[in-house]
Order: sequence, then C-alpha cells, then structure tokens
Amino acid sequence: MKCAKSRKAVISGEDGPTAIFGNAALLPPREAWIPIPGHAGEVVCLAYMLDVGDIREEFDSAYRQELILSMYLQSGWNSSKRFRQELTEGIRRNIREYRRLMEFMENGEPVRIWYSQTPYSLCGLYWLCSRMDGQEQEVYAVEMPPYTECSDGVIITHHSWGNVEAEKFSTFLKYQRRLSANERRMLGSKWMELTEDNSPLRAVVNGELVGVPEDFYDFLILREITEAPVKEARLIGDILGKYPLQVGDWWYAFRIEQMIRAGKIRVLQDAKQKYTRMICRG
Repeated sequence: MKCAKSRKAVISGEDGPTAIFGNAALLPPREAWIPIPGHAGEVVCLAYMLDVGDIREEFDSAYRQELILSMYLQSGWNSSKRFRQELTEGIRRNIREYRRLMEFMENGEPVRIWYSQTPYSLCGLYWLCSRMDGQEQEVYAVEMPPYTECSDGVIITHHSWGNVEAEKFSTFLKYQRRLSANERRMLGSKWMELTEDNSPLRAVVNGELVGVPEDFYDFLILREITEAPVKEARLIGDILGKYPLQVGDWWYAFRIEQMIRAGKIRVLQDAKQKYTRMICRG
C-alpha cells in the first residue's frame, strides 16, 4: 500500500517511502500507475492474527505478542537472538500502529479499510468496527472482489491484497463504499459474538466468519500426507497450492507439530529447521 500511494518500492517508515528496490527504470510507466490518494505515511497496518488464539485477551497483551512471535519462529529458519529481537520490535511497532490510527480518527480524518474474505482480514474488520463505536467521521471499505477481468479477457483471482501489484491498487477503488455507523455497529457486534464464543480458531464457513476447533484444517494435512516420506516444506506448499484458503504456512506447521506429538504423523529424518525434516503418515 505504501508503494501504491507513492509509486515507489519502499522500505517501510512512518514518514513514508525511504528507498527503492532494484532498478527504478523497471517500474511501470507513470501513466500506467495511478497512485492511491494520500501519501505513504498515512498507511496503517494492523497485523494481529486475530483469527488465531484467545481473543478475550487484548490485541496488545503479552499473550498476543508472544503468540505472533511463536508463529514466526516455529519454522526454525532463524532462531538467533537478533532475529527474535527484530521480530519483537516489529510486533510492537504494529501495536503502535493502532494508536496512530486512533490519532487520525480523533483528528477527524476519513478512514479507508482494505479487506478480503480471508479469516484474518474479516477478523480485523470486525474487531476494528467494534473499536469505532461513537466515532463520527467517514469510514470507507474496499472489499476484494472474487475476481477481476482484464481487458484481454483474462480472469485473475486474488486471494488477498498481498497478491495485488502496487500499480493495480487504484483500480479497486471503484469497489469502495461508505460504512454507515449502523453497519459498523453491526459488524462490531459480530466481533463481540466471536469473543464470547472464543474458539481457538476462526474460519469462513459458507460465507460466515465463525469460531471453529483448533483441528479444523487438519483434514487437509491428512488428505495430502502419505506413507511415502516427504519434506515438510513440500507438504505445506502442496496444501497451500491446492487449497487457497489463505491459512498461513505457519498454521499448518503448527498443526503438523501437534499431530507429530499425537502420533498421527511420524518424523523419519529430523532437522533443526523443521520445514526441512522428512515426515510421513503415522
């Protein structure tokens, strides 16, 4: 989004773009890139993984911070003290982003929320609406459509905003709509219902965001794993490719670890970096 607002590939910074990656000449021509209104310093990211874990705990609680950290660290790719410190600071920075958003709103700035039908994105939308009760300024939402059709007739499916090129973001502004105060209250009440349920996981079922058991996606792992040895990274990649549910690789890795402990999956060749170990059906 910072790129979409600035027409630059950036290293994030609260004051806007700070660097360009690679050859700037390879960027799309200026006439093909319509920036999103505003500037990169206005972009706020609320990455709290609210589709996972206890949501009765506050988003900035030590519990939520440790949960996010553990998900990033579990692969074992880099467990150094420095890497852990960098992740911890990144998580804390995201928490500060919420306070920055509230400052924008207190100053009467209009807000635009970009969301999709993925569980983590809907959780973020509902949670944020629950926090907006009593706010009077304009709030807009841009929902990712199921697909877009290019001028050459090609159909493109985007599963999340992370799959959209920066220069294409502005083409989705036609889907923008204003969220009324009543609609925000309705979405916020849905978050309160999810909080009362407080299942360990939230998923989209028949178009509805609902609480589900922790093993909800386990059947996909059991469907793909066989008695033949396979590298864990390959198994997770196959699942992500065949079932684009926008469940993170870290979640499947977490569940594989639980299934190993339960004897449903066997480790044939262990490794410090868990994604590289060889596993098979138990």
